[in-house]
Order: sequence, then structure tokens, then C-alpha cells
Amino acid sequence: MTLKDVPVGASAQVLSVNCGRRLTRRLLEMGLLPGTQVRVVRIAPLGDPIELRLRNYALSVRRSEASRITVALEGAR
Repeated sequence: MTLKDVPVGASAQVLSVNCGRRLTRRLLEMGLLPGTQVRVVRIAPLGDPIELRLRNYALSVRRSEASRITVALEGAR
């Protein structure tokens, strides 16, 4: 499952980040590491961007970026 498929209010664990090399590095630097718990807070009216809550701060990512981040839903393991 990818991060863009996680419903609002649900939590998931990051399994991998597979964006381009520069973007992957930037997301990893911002704390979106494999094993990190993230919660989808809200999605903008037109679907882009997606606001996440992780490591006690908010992070917004584009829908195209979220589609390249593999996650496992909490409680679905």
C-alpha cells in the first residue's frame, strides 16, 4: 500500500521511500525513515497536498510523492 491510499485519520508505518534520489534524501532528512509512524491529518480539497503528522511535527507531501512511499497500515499486520 502507498501513503496516498491511507485514509484521513489512519496511521501507518513507513516501509520504504522510492522517489528520485534527491527527493528521497530530502524526505529521509525530514524524518520520513523506514519504521517511522505517520498519521494522515488531512488532504487538500483537490487532493494535493497531503498533510502528515510524524515525529511530533506536520509535514505536507505531494500526492505524486506519496504514491512512491510504501507503508503498512497500523493494525493490518
